[in-house]
Amino acid sequence: MFAGITSDIGRVRTVHRTNRDLRLEIESALDFSDAAIGASILNNGCCLTVVGIGQGSFEVEATNETLACSTVGDWMAGTQINLKRPQRLNGELGGHIVSGHVDAVGEVSALVPDGGAHRLRVRVPAPLHRFIAKKGAIAVDGVSLTVTESEGDEFEVCLIPHTWDTTRLKDLVPGSRVNIEIDILARYMARWLETSKDDAHLR
Repeated sequence: MFAGITSDIGRVRTVHRTNRDLRLEIESALDFSDAAIGASILNNGCCLTVVGIGQGSFEVEATNETLACSTVGDWMAGTQINLKRPQRLNGELGGHIVSGHVDAVGEVSALVPDGGAHRLRVRVPAPLHRFIAKKGAIAVDGVSLTVTESEGDEFEVCLIPHTWDTTRLKDLVPGSRVNIEIDILARYMARWLETSKDDAHLR
């Protein structure tokens, strides 16, 4: 599990297509001295397993399932990504709980300055919009954000200067594809309501 607070902006060094999946080498300033093969890293919101560790870099693999529901297949050498190591349970939990399981790919419809902040508007595919509520939590490319507006198939978040300076969200433009993970509580609440309705119908 992760906290949705970016620790480093990494850079894709190499991308290789194998006979099984996609293998990526990612440069990072994070300390991997205590990391092991099999560890998890949040890469632009995708929880990927470390399969190799180098000097100032690590390697991960992405299967067809990951490529189908995220932007990982868009990455190429030089692509910058938000990185986060797993949250330690004995530490402070900032942001909100992020599982690293991307729900869908959204599309940026607007990014405009608002004083010292920036307002980011994202369009999401149906039926994901029904899980997004004003003042609720959402992860965009792995960054924990608070929804300021939710209307139709679009939602808006406000990027404070710190988030703007320490994540790659500042590189987004209208049309950019972003990984979206809804609040895990919203996911389970919706499932509980659906199950309750099904049970009531069977009675």
